[in-house]
Amino acid sequence: MRFAACRLRPLLFAFAVLLAASTARGQTPELEAPRALAALEQGLAAEMGVGLRRNSQLAIRLYCDAAITGSAEGYFRIGRILASGPPHLRNPALANAYLAQAVQLGHHGAIAYFDESVPFAPLEDDCRKLETGLAIGTFDLDGYLAALSPAKRRIAELIRRHAARNGIEERIALAIALAESNLNPDAVSPKNAQGVMQLIPDTQARFGVTRPFDPESNIRGGLAYLKWLKGRFDGDWSLIAAAYNAGEGAVERHGGIPPYRETESYVQRVLFFAGFSAKKSI
Repeated sequence: MRFAACRLRPLLFAFAVLLAASTARGQTPELEAPRALAALEQGLAAEMGVGLRRNSQLAIRLYCDAAITGSAEGYFRIGRILASGPPHLRNPALANAYLAQAVQLGHHGAIAYFDESVPFAPLEDDCRKLETGLAIGTFDLDGYLAALSPAKRRIAELIRRHAARNGIEERIALAIALAESNLNPDAVSPKNAQGVMQLIPDTQARFGVTRPFDPESNIRGGLAYLKWLKGRFDGDWSLIAAAYNAGEGAVERHGGIPPYRETESYVQRVLFFAGFSAKKSI
């Protein structure tokens, strides 16, 4: 939604307050879909410097991945950084726009970060435009994994082990698992995708997964699916990641990555985590 710049600042603030008051309950990170929650957790690691070098620009990119899925928390965290983050990133007018979007989606806490002294800037249709000019750098996959809980590190080791057995580059396998669930074996999406690799029941049936919440069973099924996709798309990991997200049929219908913002963002995130270029094939 676009918010036009306006000189009636008190009215804008009152409008935001009314939006918050009209919402029965705020959206919290715990209520987010697994892919959005994974991006929020990874963005917070970048923002706070946990397992990664502190990087607010990278945090914005990851919070944007959550926002693209409709995450109120993603919009809020972008607005918070633009409102009160490092001075070179601050943009109070644009922060107001992102915070207002978070409020509209049900985030009560965003109100506290509004700056009444400035109008709203127009909100970009796609928060990925914020990345232009940001010093994002690379993603320290090993450092990020090392900072996770012992249980999640064990899941990462399972992925490495089974990736080698399936002929899958382990960094891609880990990147997909991170993008899907952040290695959460109990994750369930609104579409009933389940477990670490977020397998829907049809995919579970195709690849013999009978215990979707058992990490090893889920990982074996997810990697078997990736192996099948690798053969179907000639090792092109951009298309493989797109098919994992949107389905192989969608990739074939569009003759490449489907023009869905969430899928485009997902492919970029997977390749970024893995340290691959967009045309990397193995």
